[in-house]
Amino acid sequence: MDEKMQNIIEALEELANDNTVPRNVKSKVSEVISTLKEGNDQDMSIRINKALSTLDEISDDTNIQTYTRTQIWNIASMLEMV
Repeated sequence: MDEKMQNIIEALEELANDNTVPRNVKSKVSEVISTLKEGNDQDMSIRINKALSTLDEISDDTNIQTYTRTQIWNIASMLEMV
C-alpha cells in the first residue's frame, strides 16, 4: 500500500476514534477502512469509488458536526487524487 493510501486510512481511523462522531457514522467509516484495505491493486479504482460513495452518504448525515463533515470532505478529496 502506498504512502498516500496509508495517510488516508490513518485519517479515517482518527475519525473513527473521535468521541464526537455519532456511532452510525463510525460504523460507516470502519466500512470504508475495510474496503480500502481489502483486495489487490488491480481493483483499487473500484474500491476508491465505493469508498467515495460511502463518504458522500456520510457527509449528508444531519447528525454530524460541521468539523467532522469538513474532515470527511478532505478525506474524499485525498481519495480523488489517488
